[in-house]
Amino acid sequence: MKNNFIQRAVTGALFVVVLVGCILYSPLSFGILFTIISALSVHEFAHLVNQNGEVNINKTITALGGAYLFLALMAFCTSATDARVFLPYLVLLLYMMITELYLKKKNPLGNWAFSMLSQLYIALPFALLNVLAFQNTPETSSVTFNPILPLSIFVFIWLSDTGAYCVGSLIGKHRLFERISPKKSWEGSIGGAVFAIASSFAFAHFFPFMQMWQWAGLAIVVVIFGTWGDLTESLMKRQLGIKDSGNILPGHGGMLDRFDSALMAIPAAVVYLYVLTMFK
Repeated sequence: MKNNFIQRAVTGALFVVVLVGCILYSPLSFGILFTIISALSVHEFAHLVNQNGEVNINKTITALGGAYLFLALMAFCTSATDARVFLPYLVLLLYMMITELYLKKKNPLGNWAFSMLSQLYIALPFALLNVLAFQNTPETSSVTFNPILPLSIFVFIWLSDTGAYCVGSLIGKHRLFERISPKKSWEGSIGGAVFAIASSFAFAHFFPFMQMWQWAGLAIVVVIFGTWGDLTESLMKRQLGIKDSGNILPGHGGMLDRFDSALMAIPAAVVYLYVLTMFK
């Protein structure tokens, strides 16, 4: 038990240091990190669904698609290229569809469905981090790198998880979604939301490019959709009959176990921030 706790603590600390450091250091380190994370996460998803025996999707091609989509959207958001950068990705999607006509696998419909899901569920949310990180300034026709927005998504998720665990352990009685995740409670979820909203006030103080109520709104959106993202991965693991999505992070499971909340929180945050711009 003690060794497992130490392992979890060391892995968790390294995970946070690497993630925060790469996001803040430079656009290059940000891009390299999340290109790798996208590829590993999609590959892990493909490995999990292939274990079921009902489908057999190409792990390498789907992982390549995840990595390319992140890089393509990064190039587009930084104005390094135009929309033609997405053409190879469209070719890759067509390849995944057409090859099933010739491979004579037992469940081509399932292969199509899970191949596309790997891109929609995992690759697209990671790619959308670029929309948060790079802002186009029409007045100067320049693109600026703002690492605080993507970093805030992860901070809100981490604090929400920590708060939910602490509060839920102390006073959690009413189950949030017992059918999928018996340990989650309403009290824990509300406690986690309070932690995240409190941190949003700190972001508003130190990074006033958004107003306090806008930061608080972002925290609420991340908490709500992050919870749904967590439940979604829990449902997937329950369906597949597994405890962890992988073992790449000792003591913490796989990539999907670490980023499950972010896979829904990131797209929701993008929508929220675009809605804010409509009312300026």
